[in-house]
Amino acid sequence: MSVDENKCSRREFLKTAGAAGVGSALMALAGPPGIFAAENPDRSTVPQRPFGRSGMNVSILSLGGMFDTGSNQLLLKQAVKWGVTYWDTADCYGWSGSEKGIGKYFKRYPEDRQKIFLVTKSDDRDPEGLSRLLDRSLERMNTDYVDLYFVHGISGIDELGGRTRAWAEKAKADGKIRLFGFSTHSNMEECLHDAAKLGWIDGIMMTYNFRLMHSPEMKRAVGACAKAGIGLTAMKTQGGGSVKTSSDAELKLAGRFVQNGFTEAQAKLMAVWENRQIASICSQMPNLSLLAANTAAALNRTTLSAVDRKLLQQHAYETASSYCAGCAKICETALGGRAPVNDVMRYLMYSRSYGDREYAAGQFHNISQSLRKNFLALDYSQAEARCPQKVPIGKLMREAVEEFA
Repeated sequence: MSVDENKCSRREFLKTAGAAGVGSALMALAGPPGIFAAENPDRSTVPQRPFGRSGMNVSILSLGGMFDTGSNQLLLKQAVKWGVTYWDTADCYGWSGSEKGIGKYFKRYPEDRQKIFLVTKSDDRDPEGLSRLLDRSLERMNTDYVDLYFVHGISGIDELGGRTRAWAEKAKADGKIRLFGFSTHSNMEECLHDAAKLGWIDGIMMTYNFRLMHSPEMKRAVGACAKAGIGLTAMKTQGGGSVKTSSDAELKLAGRFVQNGFTEAQAKLMAVWENRQIASICSQMPNLSLLAANTAAALNRTTLSAVDRKLLQQHAYETASSYCAGCAKICETALGGRAPVNDVMRYLMYSRSYGDREYAAGQFHNISQSLRKNFLALDYSQAEARCPQKVPIGKLMREAVEEFA
């Protein structure tokens, strides 16, 4: 298939999904192959890549399950038919509703369980808590096993240890999990480097996008994990949300992508997929329109041009101060551990970029009241001076207090 034919196929998919509805677009798409099969030569379903050393293949687009899956059963079915067969959830998503919604789906369509690379996560760290939460997750999701089990949101590899490894090996022997790893939003490069040295981590989900992917430290960290055979899943790939088009450079960026037949949001996904060391992108897709748009981007077999890549890098550089890069140890050490800056920046992103203020406010209020009451009075000058991105930390921390009051 030629480049022009690829573009036409992708545009027709979007046109059909937009004009006639996602259901009509789906009629043109064949059912997906099994998740562990070789990449499907049929270009109407999302392609797959090897997941590290596991011997498994996963769809390059993963369905992020931080939404009401129980009320979106049609979306789950569409995802399977379009080949989005890597599903990610967690014990805490939707106050347990995400896992229960997936369980509702598998109860109705048990034949689809074998097609899905299923991932869930534990907020607990100790073996007893891991066992309790895993058993609860399995029950909720109507399945005997998960393909990958994550410890959720670590900030340093010291949160895992020998007891964790022994637990993971036993859970595998018992057939409850196939792979084990962790997710991380904080100090990602350090977590990746340290994981690559362990020899028993199978998969990692980390913040990774057009803003972070070009840093030498991130490149080395990703390369080390790829060499160690660890499967990598990118999240937070939009890098803080849509281009605001408040400058000539941003207007040029957005306009160029539209002229080439895709949106800037799709371009950001494509930029990540160009690194074949990344097995999949996890994207929260709570509606059929977003699922269709991201699927169309995944179906695209072209690459971004040198000019496209340069414009994304230029945008990242010019707007660096609007994005927290997750290097929590730098700013939080400067504050003496008196404020979880990285977490608060992430909650602002959930509210402002994802439009989920309720979830963000709930997470914010999980921070102890003793810490929260000091946010307005803290001196953030040293933290701001050390921030590589020059983020206005104090201003944003004060805005968070007001926004989530």
